[in-house]
Amino acid sequence: MPVLRKTEYTGQITWLGHVPADSGLQAVPADRLDLGFGGIAGERHEGENRASCVRVRNLHPEGTEIRNVRQLTILSEEELALIAADMGMERVDPAHLGATIVLRGIPDFTFVPPASRLQGPDGVTLTVDMENRPCVLPGREIEKDHTGFGARFKPAAQNRRGITAWVERPGSLMPGSELSLFVPDQRAWAP
Repeated sequence: MPVLRKTEYTGQITWLGHVPADSGLQAVPADRLDLGFGGIAGERHEGENRASCVRVRNLHPEGTEIRNVRQLTILSEEELALIAADMGMERVDPAHLGATIVLRGIPDFTFVPPASRLQGPDGVTLTVDMENRPCVLPGREIEKDHTGFGARFKPAAQNRRGITAWVERPGSLMPGSELSLFVPDQRAWAP
């Protein structure tokens, strides 16, 4: 019996982007992404390893070399619409959030279980790391183009910021492609 169970859910790619290595958080829209084991070549989050950050400081001193499970930032189109509504905006540009992929069609996307897989038609497979908690950095990017709205991002994005992921099997992604969701076949942790 497989350890990963295919669900009835697929996410259609509605937006792709990458954050150039020599820039801040702002993503550049893309018509196609070619993913290797290190993520996207030339991208800010590229690499099989990375320096640890504040998100794991209770485990490692900042700057410690660790496995890079934050190669990609994946967001839900439906959750982005809820963030925008709570911010009083018509739309939140995924580029402001440093997004790699925006998907439509997977409910409660931010809480897809860690270790779940998203698999594309060519076999490209992305492994979910965990929820990508909101921080102030996207708010600063939003503020540059929408004065007075940046501070609204973090509270509006609570439980809606999407997930981080890493490349398990290389391949390509294009807008319109569908990613099938596989989840771990196990009960919830109950200590």
